[in-house]
This record gives sequence, structure tokens and C-alpha cells, in this order.
Amino acid sequence: MLSFELTILDWIQANLRTPIMDLLMPAITTLGNSGLIWIILAGILILMPKYRKAGVAVMVGLVLEVICCNLVLKPLVARIRPCDVNTAVQLLITRPDDFSFPSGHTGASFAAVSALYFNRNRIWIPALMFAALIAFSRMYLYVHYPTDILAGIILGIMAGWAGSLLSIYAERKLHCRQ
Repeated sequence: MLSFELTILDWIQANLRTPIMDLLMPAITTLGNSGLIWIILAGILILMPKYRKAGVAVMVGLVLEVICCNLVLKPLVARIRPCDVNTAVQLLITRPDDFSFPSGHTGASFAAVSALYFNRNRIWIPALMFAALIAFSRMYLYVHYPTDILAGIILGIMAGWAGSLLSIYAERKLHCRQ
């Protein structure tokens, strides 16, 4: 499986690398660092009463994703990154110092997207396109395997769904007390 995944990453390097993409992909991935773009989005939504529930769902989904991904799965699986296996690839970003599986950038992105989707917030569509770009950037930059991305998508969707359910539960509990 590992050699097949490296073949995919090598194909991306051989066929999709361009000077423009070499500028674009690091910028896109940087917006996903620490879930920053999604935290900002959640904060903006929380400040707007009409979208507050969606913002809370995004934030809760992000917290759940970080716990599952960074605190549990990455240390448990301890998968080394493709850039550590194939050191001949020139990295366009600073080498990440944690493990590879699952992709936290992808997980956070899809947690936000699915929380928006489950809250019927229409910005889930452009958010999905941006999440897909962030996920692809991680393979383009040779810091994640395709299965890291797939696991991040699945984990993110589950975290966003759970964040939506928990925000609904919290809202109901809050209204019951008033």
C-alpha cells in the first residue's frame, strides 16, 4: 500500500508541479495551519445571531477533531511522513514535526464543512471547495499520503456531525433552563 501511495504522490510531483502551484499550495496549506481559517470563520458566525448555532457547531467540531486526530490517532498510529520516506523531494514548506496519519489540516477542514452542512448553512459549498484545496495541498506538498487525507475527511465529517449534534443538545439544554 505504501508504495502505491508514494506512486500517487510522485505522479503529482511529476505531472502537476508548476511555478504557480508552487506558490499557491503553500499559501493554501498555511491558511489551514492550526485550523486557523476555520476558527476565524466559526468566530465570525458566532458573532452573528442568525448563524451562531452553525458557528458553535463548527467550533465544537474543530475541538473534537483536534482531540481525536492530534491527541489520540497521530501518536497512536505514529506514521512517518512521505517526505521522511522519500527525502529527494524538495519541500516547499517547513517539514511538519508530528506524525502523518490522519491529516489534521484535512480533518479540521472537513469538520468545519460538515458542521456547516448539518446546520444547513449554505456556505458549506464554498467551504467544501476550499477544504478540498487544503486537502490536496497536503499531498502536493508531499507531507501526507492519500490515506492520511481520506482518514482526515472521514474523521472531519464525523467530528462536524458530532459538533452539530452537541450544539443542538446544548441549545436545548440552555432553553430548558430559561
